[in-house]
Amino acid sequence: MPIAPDQFDYEAALRGCARGDRQSLRSLYDQEAPRLLGVALRIVRERQAAEDVLHDAFVSIWTKAGTFDAARGAGRGWIYSIVRYQALDAVRDGAREVLVGDEEALDTIDAGSTAHIADAFELRQDLGRLEHCLTQLDAAKRNSILYAYVDGCSHSEIAERLKSPLGTVKAWIKRGLTALRECMV
Repeated sequence: MPIAPDQFDYEAALRGCARGDRQSLRSLYDQEAPRLLGVALRIVRERQAAEDVLHDAFVSIWTKAGTFDAARGAGRGWIYSIVRYQALDAVRDGAREVLVGDEEALDTIDAGSTAHIADAFELRQDLGRLEHCLTQLDAAKRNSILYAYVDGCSHSEIAERLKSPLGTVKAWIKRGLTALRECMV
């Protein structure tokens, strides 16, 4: 049964995985799998694909746990970033398969799959727009948002990383998100 994220020791579980302790991986899975599945599902938009992403992410967590460095960020954020990157890779790979495939293969795709292909294409367009909009932000706002949403850092962790007051970091994130929303329209 999962415990509160602020009471679970992600770093210790990752150190256990690095030592080959399967129970550590099990505890990470029990603690975060439902939320991580939600993250993957929001990106790939298909349950089976999200489950595949989650599986592959936990294989990566198991094999790469030794590379985790607590000095660079929180263990929970590291786990979430692996799932995000795995899901984004799955979307990119799915889009490449269609772009590289021959015309006969495209003719055999049913309407439901075509909708999924369109979603993947739209997601890639949105990611390109998001990247453009992020470059329009000043460095403090951009870094605050990336630390929060890519690395999974808390506001206090971001303040520590950026050597800035907590209230300032919260304001940067709020203003940065407002600017991103306006830019993405």
